[in-house]
Amino acid sequence: MFFQRKKQSDRQKTLLKISGMHCTSCSMTIDDSIEDLPGVDSSKTNYAKARTEVTHGDEVKADQLIQAVREAGYQAEIDIS
Repeated sequence: MFFQRKKQSDRQKTLLKISGMHCTSCSMTIDDSIEDLPGVDSSKTNYAKARTEVTHGDEVKADQLIQAVREAGYQAEIDIS
């Protein structure tokens, strides 16, 4: 079986501000929820900074990432800082 790897330049990074986390387990729950989305390569949530960095393809939209966080029980918004 042959798998073609996409070039790193085909990937995007989106930063999210997260609210509602109470512990480091919350960050793992958020990452699991986001990583379930098709087209997401990785999600790295930092509990102390209340931020998530998501690496994904063009097919993934910001509103999908925010919805995944909400479905996990937290709030999110795009971090433009």
